[in-house]
Amino acid sequence: VKGVSAKPFIETLPSIDALHCDIGNAAEFYKIFQLEIGEVYKNPDASKEERKRWQSTLDKHLRKKLNLKPIMRMNGNFARKMMAYETVEAVCELIRSEERRVALRELMDLYLKMKPVWRSSCPAKECPELLCQYSFNSQRFAELLSTKFKYRYEGKITNYFHKTLAHVPEIIERDGSIGAWASEGNESGNKLFRRFRKMNAR
Repeated sequence: VKGVSAKPFIETLPSIDALHCDIGNAAEFYKIFQLEIGEVYKNPDASKEERKRWQSTLDKHLRKKLNLKPIMRMNGNFARKMMAYETVEAVCELIRSEERRVALRELMDLYLKMKPVWRSSCPAKECPELLCQYSFNSQRFAELLSTKFKYRYEGKITNYFHKTLAHVPEIIERDGSIGAWASEGNESGNKLFRRFRKMNAR
């Protein structure tokens, strides 16, 4: 298997790993961007055709502004490039309401402050300030989702957002790092992927 794509097989595993967290969360942001372009917060009953239009608007814009070529299924490289301040600035150009732009910027800002914590092998040494702020940032992130973005997250929160918000602090408090999470250079050797390797013997 070349690379790792966003197959939900990881959801059947009790553990989580940093790469799939990136992929799962980026896929959510990609969706949020489309829904914001379509102003779903005030127009929840849009047709499939309209939704497709928002996606192509987003794809064209990301390609033009950030040279991000559209992909069929979210992967690690696209996720890494897309999750950046430049992206949210580009998307904000397509959003009319200043209030919505502010909310989106804050969502991305919180996300990018949380991300180094599950990305580093020893957060307490490598990003202590961000680690200290993590629970505050994750609570604010959850609050934003349930208020400004409640058209998508009312009463439920997606798998990866939930894992990022709820389980990262637990793992860090227990182990001091997320050593069990996949390091991308060693995917096949990683314990989490043993079952995955059995399915795709390579």
